[in-house]
Amino acid sequence: MTGPLGSGKTTLLRHILAVQPGKIAIVMNEFGEIAIDTKVIEGKNVRIAELGGGCVCCSLLGEFEAAVKEIIEKTTPETIVVETTGLAEPEALVFNIQEALSQCRLDGVVSVIDADMLIRFPELGHTTRLQIEGADILLLNKIDLIELTQVDPVETKLREINSNAAIVRTERCRIDPELLFGIGRERKIAPAEPGSPIPTITQRHQHEFESFAFTSSEKLSRDRFEAFANGLPASVIRAKGFVRFAGGGQLFNFVAGHWELEPFESDRTELVFIGRNIAAEKQAIIHALAGCLKMTKY
Repeated sequence: MTGPLGSGKTTLLRHILAVQPGKIAIVMNEFGEIAIDTKVIEGKNVRIAELGGGCVCCSLLGEFEAAVKEIIEKTTPETIVVETTGLAEPEALVFNIQEALSQCRLDGVVSVIDADMLIRFPELGHTTRLQIEGADILLLNKIDLIELTQVDPVETKLREINSNAAIVRTERCRIDPELLFGIGRERKIAPAEPGSPIPTITQRHQHEFESFAFTSSEKLSRDRFEAFANGLPASVIRAKGFVRFAGGGQLFNFVAGHWELEPFESDRTELVFIGRNIAAEKQAIIHALAGCLKMTKY
C-alpha cells in the first residue's frame, strides 16, 4: 500500500482492521497513528505489537525481507499489509516480495491518491507519479472534498499515467475489502451442490460494485482458461477462487488485468468476479467459462 503523504493510508489501515476478518500483520516503517496498547516484542529485524483480534502491528528495524520472515515466524498471519512511507517508490518493494519471499503471494499494489490535493496542486512529483504508475488499484480518496464536476477530470489524469489500474472512488478510504484481497488459502466460497456438472451462478450487489460466482465440478482446459483470463473485460476489477484442471487444482488471483495461478488442492471450480456494473458482462463471462470446460453440454 502506497501513496503520497497525507493521502489516507493510515485511515485505510484502520478501515481494514475494522472490517477484514482473519489475523492481519500491518507492516509500517513506524507505528504512527495506529494505537499500540500492549507490550512491544523486540526482534532482530522488527518490533511487533499486538492489536485487537489477533492482529499485529510491525515496525521495521532491519532489511525488509528478513523482517517479513521474522513476522511470519513469530505471528503466522493470514494476511500482511505493507504500508510504505509517502516518499517510497513501490517498484523495488514489489520486486523484493516476488523474488525473495517465496512463502508470500503478492495480492497487488494499492495506491491511495488524495483527490483534493490533486485539484489544488495539479503538478505531480516524480515519486507520486511512480506510485500511480505502479498501482493495480488506485483509491481516489477524499472525493467528498471536491466538486462532482472535478472527479472525471482527475480520473482522466490518473488514466493518462496508468491506463491499466482500477480506479475506486472513496471517502475516508471506505472500500469493500473483497476488492483489495485475494481469496487466500482457506476456502471462502460456498460449494455447488455435490455432483452437479452444470455451473451455478449467484449474484450480489454492494454499493457501486456487483459480483457473481461460478461453480462447477467439471474439469477445465488450462489453455482455454488462461486465454479466458487474458480476455476478461476491464469492468472486472477482481476475480479469485479455485480452478480444477486435469493436472490438479489451482488458486486463481486476478486484479485489474493481472492474474496468476498457483497449485492448490481443489475438487471443483469455484470463482468469484467483482467489478463495477459487471451485470452486463455476466452472461458473456459465464459463456466463456462454459467454453473452458473439457466436457460441456453447452
